Amino acid sequence: MPSEEISLDHQIILGLIEPQSSVLDLGCGTGELLYRLIKEKKVRGQGVEIDNRAIYACVAKGVNVLHGDIDSGLADYEDNSFDYLILNQSLQQVLHLETVLKDALRVGRKVIIGFPNFAHYRARLRLAFAGKAPVTSSLPYQWYETPNLHFLSVADFVDYCRSRHFKIERKIFINERGVIRFFPNVFAQIGIFQISA
Repeated sequence: MPSEEISLDHQIILGLIEPQSSVLDLGCGTGELLYRLIKEKKVRGQGVEIDNRAIYACVAKGVNVLHGDIDSGLADYEDNSFDYLILNQSLQQVLHLETVLKDALRVGRKVIIGFPNFAHYRARLRLAFAGKAPVTSSLPYQWYETPNLHFLSVADFVDYCRSRHFKIERKIFINERGVIRFFPNVFAQIGIFQISA
């Protein structure tokens, strides 16, 4: 069963999604977020996950999940077939970011993206003073074991959306203390964006 505690990023995403919506969670992991959305918001939810152990955890929770690789695309899904598409802590791990985002915006009316901010001050300090790849609570991996392929910051993502004419509908920034309102590119550990085409 899912833990009773809910992470702050999951709380925020839960708050962004309307009850009884349809949701596709790409890289859903063990299905914790999707389970809560189904239980608390009565969404029609489906997950896509590549890790077999995570899939077993989803199934144990009763979460509908398909084994799949986000990078292979969403060709099986029609345009606007979901109200929301979630990429939480998975966008920075895909090989073909541009293709995945375009597909996500085609399939979901709204896309919610959460990612670690690689420009957080602790990451900057570790790189500047220790001369080592950052390891923080939101970036908990050593350089040789990280699943992250894209090292983006909050400012990078905002610039990217502008350059592609994606509409940023909501943006929320958090760290271990809560929501960050000032200088998010420096103080936020995680950025959460709701975008649309």
